[in-house]
Amino acid sequence: MGSRILVTGGAGFIGSNFIRSLLEAGSGYSITNLDAMTYAGVQSTVNELDAFDAHTFVRGDIRDPAVVDAVVPGHDAIVHFAAESHVDRSIEGPTAFFETNVVGTSVLLDAARRHGVGRFLHVSTDEVYGSIVDGFAKEADVLDPSSPYSASKAGSDLLVLSYATTFGFDVVVTRCTNNYGPYQFPEKVIPLFVSNLIDGLKVPLYGDGTNERDWLHVSDHCSALERILHDGAAGEIYNIGADAQLSNGVLTGMILQSMGLDDSWIEIVPDRKGHDQRYAVDSSKTRALGWEPLRSFEERLEETIAWYSRRQDWWRPLKEVS
Repeated sequence: MGSRILVTGGAGFIGSNFIRSLLEAGSGYSITNLDAMTYAGVQSTVNELDAFDAHTFVRGDIRDPAVVDAVVPGHDAIVHFAAESHVDRSIEGPTAFFETNVVGTSVLLDAARRHGVGRFLHVSTDEVYGSIVDGFAKEADVLDPSSPYSASKAGSDLLVLSYATTFGFDVVVTRCTNNYGPYQFPEKVIPLFVSNLIDGLKVPLYGDGTNERDWLHVSDHCSALERILHDGAAGEIYNIGADAQLSNGVLTGMILQSMGLDDSWIEIVPDRKGHDQRYAVDSSKTRALGWEPLRSFEERLEETIAWYSRRQDWWRPLKEVS
């Protein structure tokens, strides 16, 4: 795999962590970061990445063929994070999700194929499988998305895979479980809860708190993506999970306990529409490449809480305007 990589959505949570992980390793990558700087694109994050000589930021929208056609040439690989990604926002306004997640991916794929990009790695989500009653979703399982967000991601997954079948283009799709860690936008559950508690506010827990998610630290996700970028087979799908399933209620209790607080800080709120009960993926295919999460959820959660306590300069301006 060559060393010139185009990362889309690199001003957001996972994309910026991926760029940072590559550049801090000093592995010789040259990174172009294409981001439209919507509400989830954070300028202070871009400023931090600009401290690396090998990072070049381009502000632009993946839905714009002219912008994409100007940026794509000369790259050896594309790692595609750019997406509208919040379920609640997709329920309030679905159209933007399909425009970015499906149409934008189509524009990017077309340019990548025409300009001879070596590999297109499409970063997706376990939510495309829908709610898993028991067991673990495998890559070949039928997709059953429950929200406009997950439906748009399922559509983009299938579009990407069609380029392997139709054009013989080197594509790989990854589907990860819930991420957490530094630089996550404070609308997401862990940074939302931690920042609320720092400010003396209660935490909003949906419904009865029994909905279950698998929590994957963003650094472990990034290491899996780099492994798949280099060693994954063309035209394949790879699940990435931590096997750290927790109910939202248990997660909330762990956050409260870590911050020295009790259940009186919980505010029960009405459940959201289409709220899947349980996500879980079988990540044995990715682990067969030699990847596994490095540390336990408990350790990583403590680190994450400490980061948000320490980096109020990063999240507080975002929370004030969101």
